[in-house]
Amino acid sequence: MTGYGKAETMLESGKLSVEIRSLNGKNADISLKTTLLPKDRELHVRQLVAEGLKRGSIDVFVNFEANAAESAKQINQEMVMEYFRQINELSLKLCSEFPNISMTDTSFVLPSILRMPDVMDTKKADVINDGNWPAVEACIREAIDRVNEFRSREGEILYKDVTAKVSHILSYVDQVEAYEKERTDSIREKILSRFEELKLEPDHNRLEQEMIYYIEKLDINEEKVRLRQHCRYFMDTIDSESQPGKKLGFIAQEMGREINTTGSKANHTGIQQIVVHMKDELEKIKEQSLNIL
Repeated sequence: MTGYGKAETMLESGKLSVEIRSLNGKNADISLKTTLLPKDRELHVRQLVAEGLKRGSIDVFVNFEANAAESAKQINQEMVMEYFRQINELSLKLCSEFPNISMTDTSFVLPSILRMPDVMDTKKADVINDGNWPAVEACIREAIDRVNEFRSREGEILYKDVTAKVSHILSYVDQVEAYEKERTDSIREKILSRFEELKLEPDHNRLEQEMIYYIEKLDINEEKVRLRQHCRYFMDTIDSESQPGKKLGFIAQEMGREINTTGSKANHTGIQQIVVHMKDELEKIKEQSLNIL
């Protein structure tokens, strides 16, 4: 679910850019990192992003770069005239009161007036409005498309990696079978050698029945069958469903149960080592499945 997308559009007052970043998440957790969007449009944007990206921890950034005409501050001419009028009146009073003082020159007064409060009007019209909203929405949709393209490229890599690990687990199951006869013979020899150490003569019929019962308790054939079934189900799901991520996580849990049971019944060094390899592959599958939508 990791992804990144960016789109830009030209508005009447400058350039608008939309960036979307997505990380792994069970649900669509959308955060709008902007103050440019009108409040009455935020819900609609969230719906667009949720419908387009489905799941993930998603940040939406909207930035604006004004053109030269818009970025220049506007002079409040009425305020300048009022300040100048008051200054001129004050100058006349000073000149009448103090004859040695001359009238202040306009070229000297204006720079001072421009530094006075409220002369420079920095208020701007809303960047996003009803008139340009279709262009803004199209830009958001394009950014969503770019994120999905990014996800698709990542998805192809993930698919190859995850399916290869499932194939490795299946090959390990085949390797387990190579040790099963050796394991059974080893169990039988250990029991018989124990009787010899104790110098006991067992009832061979009863002993054979007990051995069969004991060996059956350690049988892992059912676990192998179910593990192979889960692996096939995993492959079928990832190939056939458009958004298999959550289901793959559940299947991986079932695979883990069969692998753990095989390990607990192993009673053989070689099989236990194979089980460790299977667990290693499964943990990587679980980690990667979090990235799958």
